[in-house]
Parts: sequence; C-alpha cells; structure tokens
Amino acid sequence: MFEFDSKIPEKDDDVYHFVAFVPYKGRVYELDGLKPGPIDHGSYTDDWISVVRPLLQTRIAKHAATEITFNLMAVVADKLMDLQKQLENVMGDEALAGGIKEKIRVEEEKRANYKIENIRRKHNYLPLIMEMLKILSEKGMLLPLTLKAKEKIAAKDAPKKESSMS
Repeated sequence: MFEFDSKIPEKDDDVYHFVAFVPYKGRVYELDGLKPGPIDHGSYTDDWISVVRPLLQTRIAKHAATEITFNLMAVVADKLMDLQKQLENVMGDEALAGGIKEKIRVEEEKRANYKIENIRRKHNYLPLIMEMLKILSEKGMLLPLTLKAKEKIAAKDAPKKESSMS
C-alpha cells in the first residue's frame, strides 16, 4: 500500500550529524562527529556562549536565508528541579514560596500536556484514516468530497495565479 524511500546517501549527498559546543575547564571545545577529535575554540572567562555565538553566526551566514539546513538545540538544566531547589531555599517566606509553587504547578501542567501531545504524535492514525476513507467510499461520498476539496484549493489558488501573471 505504501512505499518508503530507503535511499542510501552517496558521497555528494548532504550529511546530517550533530555538533556540540562544550565548556570545559575554562575553554570551549567543539565536538563534531565528522572530525577526528575535539576542536579547541579558545578560553572564556564568565560567558562561554560569547565564544560560541560568533562561530554559529558565521556558519549560519554561509547559508541562504531561505535554506534550513541545521537545527540549534541547547541542553539546559531541568526547570522543575531548579524551582524545587528554589522552594527549599525560601521555606520560611510564604510570599516567595507561593510564587514558586505557582511556577511549579505551571511547569507540571506543561509536562502533562507534553506527555499527551507526545502520545498523540506517536500514535498510528493510519488504520483510522483508512477505515474512514473506506466508509466514505462505500457511501459514495469520497469522490464528491475529493472534488469539492479540489475546487476549494483551485479557488484559493486563483487569486495567487492572477497576481503573478500581472
């Protein structure tokens, strides 16, 4: 029913991999899986990001503004754990503790929502979709709905075509 492209990348194909910048003992190192070892980008005093920022900006500038050939991710401390530590430190002050407790509640609510979203994202909806298409087809509704959808798309695209021709 479905085919998957199992193309094996060739030498000239783009290779996607991870690169990490790590502060270690006062120096910033780049760990690139395609390089033989770590690359030392120099020392830093307070803010190691100030060393990494120009490197990232230079690399991003090499690509056209319309290209999306990279992702930027950060590994950060667990916000909930940080809030719980803050709460422990202000146990005597109810005003501060109340604000922190509210932030903890919001963070826990976010995590509960993330969990639900992740379940939905991983769920296989294909059987449901196939069954719905089968039912619509059996009732003679699939073709009219398909034609109606194509008409809507054509009507939506018509102004775009007219403006590009003028």
